[in-house]
Amino acid sequence: MNNTPYGRWASQIIGFQHEDGSWGCFHSLSQPTKAQPYTTEQALRRLYILGLTKDDEPIARALKYMRDCLAGNRHPPDRREKVLNWDAFEAHMMSTWIRRFEPDDPAALDVARMWADIVTPSFRSGIFDEAVYAYEYRKCIPELNKGERLISLPQFYMVNLLKDMLDMETESRFIDFIINNAGGIYYVYNNKIADLPVDFTAKLTTFYLSALEQLAGYRLAGDKLGYAVQWILDNRDENGEWDLGIQAKDGANFPLSDSWRKPEDRKRDCTLRIMKLLNKLGVGD
Repeated sequence: MNNTPYGRWASQIIGFQHEDGSWGCFHSLSQPTKAQPYTTEQALRRLYILGLTKDDEPIARALKYMRDCLAGNRHPPDRREKVLNWDAFEAHMMSTWIRRFEPDDPAALDVARMWADIVTPSFRSGIFDEAVYAYEYRKCIPELNKGERLISLPQFYMVNLLKDMLDMETESRFIDFIINNAGGIYYVYNNKIADLPVDFTAKLTTFYLSALEQLAGYRLAGDKLGYAVQWILDNRDENGEWDLGIQAKDGANFPLSDSWRKPEDRKRDCTLRIMKLLNKLGVGD
């Protein structure tokens, strides 16, 4: 019997949370194991999708853990990679996840402002200038190891961290860059967002929707993603609802209901997710 105030899926994840508020490794995919099937990041992503907020005790504990990491009072047990400045990347990750649950957190905002200061000049010419980005980057983030690469722009952390941090002109250019990037948004979707999936009921669509969800918090996203909104609307059924099919059950975005044994539960989950996305893009009922 589930004696927690949370549903089946959230309770399952919360049961693996450590005393310190983490789920072990933060980012590194050395997990899952049977004893620890989630990284902290995987757990937070799923709990966020399931609707938990900063007011829920497990998220409050995780936020305290991430704030401690951001302050340098803790360090996640992940292997510290030398291919980039790991301290900067760790702060980048922590600040992103803190802002997903607490957008106005002061320490996370400081990191977001630093990245906005790096990114803004990189688009001043109208398009992304990699050389300017590298110059601005190294003004803020030192090279610790020879040949160390830069933290890339078109990826999950950057897209989420910079919400509400860019002026309108830079935001417009940044969104255009992300939408037209051949590799999509790293960690989320590996294809160009400007290109619609061929089949709405294919598994690829749930990843495509994830990419749209990352951009949905931007002020200009509704206008920039109008073509995708129309495609979504065109794929409603006769009742004005959506069904992505059984293959959409990925363990991250779906299911939301305790079970998909009944097709109507799956359909309700799909419709709920899409309506939430459309609302964030400024599309009403």
